[in-house]
Amino acid sequence: MAYRLCILTENQKQQFETEGYLVVKGVFSKEEIIDIQQTFEEISHQTIPNYFEPDLSLGVTDPLKRYPRVMHPHRFNQTAKKYMLHQQVMDILNDLFEEEALAAQSMFYYKPPGSRGQALHQDNFYLKVEPGNCIAAWTAVDSANEENGGLLVVPKTNRHEIVCPELADENESFTTHYVKPPKDQKVIPAVLEKGDVLFFNGNLIHGSYRNKSNSFRRAFICHYANQSATNIGIHYRPLFKADGSTVDLQVNPEGGPCGVEFENVYPH
Repeated sequence: MAYRLCILTENQKQQFETEGYLVVKGVFSKEEIIDIQQTFEEISHQTIPNYFEPDLSLGVTDPLKRYPRVMHPHRFNQTAKKYMLHQQVMDILNDLFEEEALAAQSMFYYKPPGSRGQALHQDNFYLKVEPGNCIAAWTAVDSANEENGGLLVVPKTNRHEIVCPELADENESFTTHYVKPPKDQKVIPAVLEKGDVLFFNGNLIHGSYRNKSNSFRRAFICHYANQSATNIGIHYRPLFKADGSTVDLQVNPEGGPCGVEFENVYPH
């Protein structure tokens, strides 16, 4: 089925192409955000092997041990799958890809007060979508800003190649990979309100700082590939069309230009 341009303006598409990211306001309704909040509040009290493994014991000092991110909730929760395939999100992605989008991954971040951030990185280093690229849809379940550890982006780095990471500062990042931004590019905050979605290119350098507020900064994050892609990393199969049917791309080999040692970290 052919895609149809129906959501974004030419200016919005141009911003995505030039800057590597685009904020679309109010994609998720108030009712949908409440539904997501309630769903993941219920999940937060469970242990789901390989997907969500919190430390539920008393006296946990690292907030990310009690509230780690939820990996691939669409594989065990129908509400997560429904919102991964959210109609307006898929329509926007069709505009950005200029072809149909395939959903590859979902995640949920609780990011409680005091949580470390995630060092700057590039998503397609992990997803390995070829030919083409991945696009992330980062949905603000709570308002996201500099104080509570909202997302940081480095504009125009979508035009840069995938970089082999350096070692991140473990005191500030819960992941170990760090991609240094170019000297001529500044890191800027992406400020979002509840229900806004930040779309960004798989090569864009991005990350987040520590949550310095007294509130959670929850986010529902999904990654998508273009329909014409033939290969993807092994962790992201099967993919889903908008109607929920599955697609299996070929597996991109482990390692790649940076070597197999980088495969041990699975930040997405």
